[in-house]
Amino acid sequence: MLLPNLVAQLRAALPAMIADIETLVTCESPSADLAAVAASADAVARVGTRRLGVPPEWIVRDGRTHLRWRLGGEPTRVLLLGHHDTVWPRGSLAAHPFTVVDGVLRGPGCFDMKAGLVMALHAAAGLVDRTGVTILVTGDEELGSPTSRSLIETEAAGCAGALVLEAAADGGAVKTERKGVSQYRVRALGRAAHAGLEPDRGVNATIELAHQVLAVGTLADTGRGTTVTATRMSAGTTANTVPATGEFEVDVRVRDAGEQQRVDAGMRALRPALRGAELTVTGGPNRPPLPAVASAGLFARAAALAAQLGMPPLTAVAVGGASDGNLTAGIGTPTLDGLGAVGGGAHADDEHVLIAELPRRTALVAALIASLRHDGA
Repeated sequence: MLLPNLVAQLRAALPAMIADIETLVTCESPSADLAAVAASADAVARVGTRRLGVPPEWIVRDGRTHLRWRLGGEPTRVLLLGHHDTVWPRGSLAAHPFTVVDGVLRGPGCFDMKAGLVMALHAAAGLVDRTGVTILVTGDEELGSPTSRSLIETEAAGCAGALVLEAAADGGAVKTERKGVSQYRVRALGRAAHAGLEPDRGVNATIELAHQVLAVGTLADTGRGTTVTATRMSAGTTANTVPATGEFEVDVRVRDAGEQQRVDAGMRALRPALRGAELTVTGGPNRPPLPAVASAGLFARAAALAAQLGMPPLTAVAVGGASDGNLTAGIGTPTLDGLGAVGGGAHADDEHVLIAELPRRTALVAALIASLRHDGA
């Protein structure tokens, strides 16, 4: 692969890349809408088949649609990983239409992460030899990958590297460290009573939850970067009834597996504070941390290739959000995340992609694939 020519080749392909991104963005794909995700998978399959010359495998689990291209007919050596589901509900295009103005592309899901999918397809399409390259596009990442986790882990096992086309961090930095995630639901069972006539006969689930929210908060450790956050909460039935039930959810972010285990033990150790109350805790670790050691080698390789491509120095960052890269790193596969689009506003009204960066970033992905394949030749 002639690196000096690669960026120029992809600049020439930029109109086609933008058209492909438009195809994917204008096919809305909220994670919870199975029909929408299936339609989106069809759009991704059409684009990918046009670029790669071969159709994907369709993998449907519990109604959720994933796509896999195994190129070259050999065991996977390099895994390109992304997702086509988004957080945006149907109808979002009405208020956030697909647009390209002054070098900025906008539309729901463009940054997270439909532009990244198009980059993966174009990067692989430009390779002379794709042997051992697999592209896996899942349809439930925004939900925590409940049906695709085993698929991701199986595909990543034994790979030289997993390249995750999630969007870049600020300034185009790649993501070399991600926190692990745990999710819990704490449910309190009390006893209902009339709030005016005999409140003392009740066991107030709201008060029990208040005790538990405070207890959960003590599990955080800012010095270690561990956050334990009580989030969505509900309790009670009517304004004049002592609440008999209630629950809240807990979001946990950790930098290392030991902290994930410590917090998990603390959550399991919660006990009722009120006489007569009952407490249940469900959930647990969802994604392991992606530690810096998992990405160090790939980042060094990517930084060297970026220099050869004439790109600005590649930068790296640690982030609190998780991705499917946590799963590939969790089984020991070298993983580099945030290789996708440069822009900003993920999940927000100002979601956008900087068009000028698309050819260079795609060239970097193509160069990384070729480099990793060469190691295994």
